[in-house]
Amino acid sequence: MTDLVVRALGESDAHLFDTLPDPLGVGHALARATHRPDWKRVVLRDGRVVARAAWWGGPDDEAPVNVNWFDVAEGEEDAGAELLRTSPFQVEYELILPAGWRADPRTLAAGESRIRAAKAAGMEVLVERYQYRWTPDCGLPERPGRLVFRPEPDDAVFFDALRRIHSVTLDAHALRALAEGGLDRAAQEELDFFNWCSSPREWWQLAHTPDGEPVGIHIPAHNPSGPCVGFIGVVPEQRGRGYADDLLAECTHYLAERGAEFIAGATDQRNFPMAASFAKAGHPVVQERVHFLPTSQH
Repeated sequence: MTDLVVRALGESDAHLFDTLPDPLGVGHALARATHRPDWKRVVLRDGRVVARAAWWGGPDDEAPVNVNWFDVAEGEEDAGAELLRTSPFQVEYELILPAGWRADPRTLAAGESRIRAAKAAGMEVLVERYQYRWTPDCGLPERPGRLVFRPEPDDAVFFDALRRIHSVTLDAHALRALAEGGLDRAAQEELDFFNWCSSPREWWQLAHTPDGEPVGIHIPAHNPSGPCVGFIGVVPEQRGRGYADDLLAECTHYLAERGAEFIAGATDQRNFPMAASFAKAGHPVVQERVHFLPTSQH
């Protein structure tokens, strides 16, 4: 076979990115995403694009947060692996797949091809997640009325709540942060994300019982792609009472009342309680995502 040419793209040749078929429909799914021309790379064989990747981040980010668009032509998994392996952006890979992708032979083949290419590049799977998308047609969930919600200007209060929440977390990203840097690291990563979002700081809310007992927090947010459920968390001593349902219902109402035409959300597939809360609140699963860590982050 002929030699491969791995190259970054710029304004003048950005069109090359669109010359590879997209069996997973990722382009439509990422229509609102931020992919700068200089955050796109392709692999050419005989002048034809056989693999491509696009990295995603916020409009003010100097470096991308992850790679969330990665394709390989049939029989070109090695080319795709080379593309990921040699990229200057060694960040998490978020493979975006249709809901129920394993049940469709076409999407199964396309998904497994990308998984093999990512693993050949030295990446390993961290977790599989459900991606949700609420729209007004879904209807608003009932507010149970069991909790009192209020903003809190002191970041230290949220930091303490996040430490307590993550002491019993089921979230794979938080568990990784715990393993690498303890509760402080896990809590700080959440705060960094909240602050990275473009939504107002005043939207962060604490939840208490009517008699003042702390229950948890919910973070209605806007990331670069639009409105989202930024975080839902219940402190350990309040678990088992279904309070995640209350928090998610409030978060949904909060964003809808501020004009959200859709609300994105996500949870690990093995986080059964949170997945049940999304289902109860009327947030349908629209995608599945497989998160990979690059060699440098294993």
